[in-house]
Amino acid sequence: MIRSVISLIALAVSANAMAIDSKPATQSTIEANNNVLKSLPFSDTKDFEDAQRGLITTEDTVTIKNENGDVVWDLESYKKYISLDKKSPASVNPSLWRNAQLNMINGLFKVTDGIYQVRGYDLSNVTFVEGKTGWIVFDPLISQEVAKAALEFVNKELGERPVKAVIYSHSHLDHFGGVRGLVDEKDVIAGKVEIIASHGFTEHAVSENVIAGNAMGRRAIYMYGALLPRNEFGGVNGGLGQTTSTGVATLIGPTDIIEKTGDERMVDGVKMVFQYTPGTEAPTEMNTWFPEKKALWMAENTTNTMHNILTLRGAQVRDALKWSSYLNETIELWGNEVEVKFQSHHWPLWGQEDIISYFKKQRDIYKYTHDQSVRLMNQGYTGEEISEIIKLPKELENNWATRGYYGTLRHNSRAVYQRYMGWYTGNPSDLNNLPPTNAAIKYVEYMGGESAVLEKARADFAKGEYRWVAEVLKHVVFANPNTKGKELLADTYEQLGYQAESGPWRSVYLQGAYELRNGTPTTGGLTTASPDIIRNMPPEMLFDYLSVRILPEKAEGMNFSINIDFTDLDEQYTLTIENSVLNYTKVITETPSVSLKLSKAVLDDVQIGSTTLEKAIANGDIVIDGDASKFKDFIGMLDQFKFWFNIVTP
Repeated sequence: MIRSVISLIALAVSANAMAIDSKPATQSTIEANNNVLKSLPFSDTKDFEDAQRGLITTEDTVTIKNENGDVVWDLESYKKYISLDKKSPASVNPSLWRNAQLNMINGLFKVTDGIYQVRGYDLSNVTFVEGKTGWIVFDPLISQEVAKAALEFVNKELGERPVKAVIYSHSHLDHFGGVRGLVDEKDVIAGKVEIIASHGFTEHAVSENVIAGNAMGRRAIYMYGALLPRNEFGGVNGGLGQTTSTGVATLIGPTDIIEKTGDERMVDGVKMVFQYTPGTEAPTEMNTWFPEKKALWMAENTTNTMHNILTLRGAQVRDALKWSSYLNETIELWGNEVEVKFQSHHWPLWGQEDIISYFKKQRDIYKYTHDQSVRLMNQGYTGEEISEIIKLPKELENNWATRGYYGTLRHNSRAVYQRYMGWYTGNPSDLNNLPPTNAAIKYVEYMGGESAVLEKARADFAKGEYRWVAEVLKHVVFANPNTKGKELLADTYEQLGYQAESGPWRSVYLQGAYELRNGTPTTGGLTTASPDIIRNMPPEMLFDYLSVRILPEKAEGMNFSINIDFTDLDEQYTLTIENSVLNYTKVITETPSVSLKLSKAVLDDVQIGSTTLEKAIANGDIVIDGDASKFKDFIGMLDQFKFWFNIVTP
């Protein structure tokens, strides 16, 4: 019933099985990418030195499989064409290629005394801190398979030690999903292993992408390049790392909660001080200071890229102003002492002076984007206009760690506008404008018909005016999805992808080109959220999700109530259907239309698919009292979301 965006990347369709009909870079793209080479300081090699510093060893082959023998992580697919000694191909933005080369530096690294990282085993890093008796693990990747492989790698090289604690830096799946690859829940329950997270962690970890999960998941296929082939014409880099693992995502709830900045913990002999940073890169997040090591863990609040204020897969807009204020607080708290900073993506940085300079630029990339977007907004510019006008100062433009490999200045500035002003530009013509297909038909008619538009578009394509060609041909395709314009639009998206510096932008363009050429996929992408995610979902979250699935045409005129008694939670709810809306309350009605008695565990099993609703009723796991037809009516009015909806075609 519920889908996780990252889990959706675990597709039944192999990326390398995708139809390959890529075309080479045009002369315009070659020139654009050559201009990047000329404009940025590629002679600066410090990042490469830092990314390789502390390397202890690497594994010859980094291909990780699940218990069925299916590959869930394969760095080898990238090694075939990305290496430190290869120049960027004509089909890849040189700056993105540089980021991919850095992310390909993988293995076991020593950050500082007693702190180690395994990099290149997932989109994120996993960090191992040496305690008195075992490991304290920060952010155990996405999947249990890759986390287990990382632990085995560390124990083999550094000596076997038990995991004594796991710390989740924040509520995104690539920072907790592999936990069962490290620890047994029985040991957590018995108090042998601590799990530490910030206030609100479980709620946000489970809730993200539940309500809008289907749409977010479909768009995540574009953002992460899940179907793209692994070559110079396809997936190159995800910005934060190469790509995402596709194993089983797990979750064990925290045993200890960090409530505020300054909270301290002594874990297996290691002292840690936490900075609570809610509403920054994630709804709940925390940085960690190791005073005895002068080391600062920055979670994902700073990475070696400009991050997203609004992720392309869709999410609530993040608060750039709050984000920058917390980074300023970080400088004030530990800036005078820090000697090494490290985080859940990319590579560390050493030296107090360099770290403070880095922090200031990270702080200011979000503050500048916020302040200048709002300044232009208050001059009357719209989000689209702001994204075209806003430019970074040289100090931020020529700084590798604030380049747009994941977020970009263009879409982040629009996000700031959206946070304050919403979708409406203020222009009356945008208030009740036609939807894409209706508008496209009129656009093409006004432009002289499809043939005339295609003739002009081909001429502009030859000039390298790809942004404009994409705008025009979008209307042609939506007016007539069977047009030859699809081929030219695919070629156009492809060149825009080749020029993109952002990994997600490249993926979006190339996936769009693929679907124009081959049609919308029909297989894969339907992997449900992991059992752990579902079991940690409270009843209220389930009811909210059911609410957005109500089909109004089937609910119209209905007026009834359902009492639900969760026997294992000792919680009771009343659901009401009225005015085509589902509401719920803990104020129980004495005259329900129908009553259900079941355990939350049984409901979880139904969602996971380990049993069916019919079987649960037949087995007596769900007991129905009253008018059973009302429950049947309720089930019948729930919409089923189609995952593979069209994006680049109507």
